[in-house]
Amino acid sequence: MMNRLKDGLRYISKSNIKNLLDFHVVHDHRFGTQVDHQLSRDFFVKLWVSDTRMRNPRGKKLIKSRVIDLDPRWFSAGSSKPKRFLKQPPISQSVSEFSQPESPEEAKVAALLARSNLLITRDIEWANLVLGFEQENRYAIVDACYPQSPVGLIREQSNVITRQLLRLRRPFVAHITDAMGNELFRVRRPFWWITSSIYAEIDGKEIGVVHRRWHLWRRLYDLYLGNKQFAVVENPGLWNWTFTLKDIDGEVLAQVDRDWRGFGFEILTDAGQYVIRFGGSDSNSKIGLANAIQDLDVGRPLTLAERAVAVALAISLDNDYFSRHGGWGLPFFDVGE
Repeated sequence: MMNRLKDGLRYISKSNIKNLLDFHVVHDHRFGTQVDHQLSRDFFVKLWVSDTRMRNPRGKKLIKSRVIDLDPRWFSAGSSKPKRFLKQPPISQSVSEFSQPESPEEAKVAALLARSNLLITRDIEWANLVLGFEQENRYAIVDACYPQSPVGLIREQSNVITRQLLRLRRPFVAHITDAMGNELFRVRRPFWWITSSIYAEIDGKEIGVVHRRWHLWRRLYDLYLGNKQFAVVENPGLWNWTFTLKDIDGEVLAQVDRDWRGFGFEILTDAGQYVIRFGGSDSNSKIGLANAIQDLDVGRPLTLAERAVAVALAISLDNDYFSRHGGWGLPFFDVGE
C-alpha cells in the first residue's frame, strides 16, 4: 500500500499540493471535509484515487510524459494520422533575421518556418522495400536547435491504384502540419510526363510553384512566388546532392542538401534526409549539437511564403531523384528524363 501511495503522490495536482502545504487547515472541495495538518493515510488514498480519476476519466493506463527521442518513425503504424506531440517547439530564428509575416498566410506558417535550419527525414516504407508496394510518403521535420521532438510532419495523400501504376509520376497532395497535427499548408503535385511541377497552398490559396526544367543530366528548377520568379536551382547533376537557391544576381538565398545516411540506408531503402538551410540563426537559441552548425551566408533572408515554396522543392527533389521504384535491388537515382 505504501508503495502505491508513493507512486500516486507523483500524480497529485498542483492545487492539492498547495493545500497540503498549508500548515493549519486543509479544505478539499471534492470531499467537503476539513482536516488538520496531521493528515491520515486514508486521506492520501482518497486524494490519489480522486486525482487519478480526474486525469484519466476513462480508466486508461497513465503514461508519463518524457522527452521524445529523435526518431524518423514518428507515425503510428497502419494509421492514417500522424502522432501528436504535447507542444510545438519555439522558433529558433529571431524576428530581425527574416521578414515578419506580411499576410495571414505567412503568419500561419511562422511557427514552422521561422527557423534557420530544417531537417526533413523520410520514413522507411517497409511494404515498398520488401514487396514493391508503393506507399504514401511520410516525413518528420526537426529543428536542429530542438532535436528532441519534431516541429512539423508531412503526410502524402494519394490514390492507392495510381501509386502502383504511375509510381513517381503519380499525382498527390502532401499535408504539412505542426507538431500538434494542425495543418499549416499543403503542396500539390499533379501528374507529369516530361517535367514536374509542385504547388504550395495555404488555406486553399496558391502562393507559389516550383517548375522543373528538362535537361539530360543537370537538375534545374525555377521557383515562383505568385507569378514572379524569385530563385533558380542549377545543380550539375550526377552525384552532386547540394541544391542551392540563387536569385537573378547569383546571390545565395537558401540551400537544400541531401544527406548521406549510410550504405545500408542508401542501398536498401529510400528513407532520405534533407537539410534546408535558410541562413542565420539566433545564437541564444542553440543547444547541444546545434552549436556546431555552420550557418549559411545568404544575400537576403527568404520570406515565410518563399520558405514554404522551398519546402515544396525538397519534396519534389525527393520524388524526382531519390525515390526507389520498390522491391529489392540497387536504388535508382534518376539523372534525367
